[in-house]
Amino acid sequence: MALPTRSVFLSLLLFLSMSISLAEIRFTGVRSDNRPIIPFDEFGFTHRGRLELNVSGISLSKSNLELNKVGFFLCTRDSWMHVLQQLEDGEVGCALLSDLVKQVYTFDALKAKKEFNTVFNETDADQYTLVFANCFNRDLTVSMDVSSAMYNLDGRSGRRDYLSAGKTVLPRVYFIFSLVYFVLAGIWISVLYKKRLTVFGIHFFMLAVLILKALNLVCEAEDKSYIKRTGSAHGWDVLFYIFSFLKGITLFTLIVLIGTGWSFLKPYLQDKEKKVLMIVIPLQVIANIAQVVIDESGPFAQDWVTWKQVFLLVDVICCCAVLFPIVWSIKNLREAARTDGKAAVNLMKLTLFRQYYIVVICYIYFTRVVVYALETITSYRYLWTSVLAAELATLAFYVFTGYKFKPEAHNPYFVIDDDEEEAAAEALKLEDEFEL
Repeated sequence: MALPTRSVFLSLLLFLSMSISLAEIRFTGVRSDNRPIIPFDEFGFTHRGRLELNVSGISLSKSNLELNKVGFFLCTRDSWMHVLQQLEDGEVGCALLSDLVKQVYTFDALKAKKEFNTVFNETDADQYTLVFANCFNRDLTVSMDVSSAMYNLDGRSGRRDYLSAGKTVLPRVYFIFSLVYFVLAGIWISVLYKKRLTVFGIHFFMLAVLILKALNLVCEAEDKSYIKRTGSAHGWDVLFYIFSFLKGITLFTLIVLIGTGWSFLKPYLQDKEKKVLMIVIPLQVIANIAQVVIDESGPFAQDWVTWKQVFLLVDVICCCAVLFPIVWSIKNLREAARTDGKAAVNLMKLTLFRQYYIVVICYIYFTRVVVYALETITSYRYLWTSVLAAELATLAFYVFTGYKFKPEAHNPYFVIDDDEEEAAAEALKLEDEFEL
């Protein structure tokens, strides 16, 4: 029986919404599932790719069925679009039977067995998704335990590489960036020592953010390195999640604190600014929980799409929330520049906060939109470039923040002389005339 039209398009949406995962050895339990399409994992194969599939505890709700319509196959995204067209045109009655997919195993070979092991060699280099198909229009429910391992063999040593072809260099990328952040932390410590008479509390907070970012990258490098060699993270993923959680919270908190002028313009936070922090921090907790669920469960989970949407929504809310304090500071400084007789000081503060506001928006836009677009359009062989772009943008943002808000005796927050005051007042007057 063919897949119904609605199920076909739902499965397409699920397929296209999948993130490019870092394949590893996965153990999956499927219980009383009647979905027509279950995507398990995505992997970029070289010409020496291999899939090891071990399925046990197979239980079907019905017997005496054409079990050649139930099983596993590999498919590229381009092929899947054509398979959907075949199903719509009635050329094939089941995606598993299409000549555009690569059958790995069909259940008609089970006989009376309740488990099977198979090894599938992939010689056509491309990005593939391992998919389970059940072409009985939800009339058949399936339970099984699935262990899958996808990897590439090194051309010289024959060693297994469990990282996708486009992400096998990620351990080195993360490690190099971790060294860069440790160097930056050392430079920042030197700056704080030399300028200790003008150091604010927020400068030490910046140092903590740098160190947490460096530790997060170290753990991510080790996590991917172990996966690359063994197919399992061996506990490094736990440390990665911990430092990723702390890094995310401290970074957004830092942006909020700088945006409110805490420790620079005033020694305390107003109630509305405290509320922003009270919103951002719990949302970051939710976002990190969602990210863990997404990474650990994989796209086969029935609530995987929901958790992915939760993560994206929370991330967008956090990014919007951190912009409000900067907008409030800009508004307050504009009003102060016209009323308190210190036009120069407030104008320089206003200019600085405008610059920071623009940079924060560019950083958020680039890391959330441009990087995602780059990952979507880039060939699977060069998926590591999207990670490189995101890390370079983050590094640039950190450097800009540190440079603009570094401790120094003569900065926009301190009193300046009368000549500069008059020059800034004139500039403010010209700005008002231009706006009019």
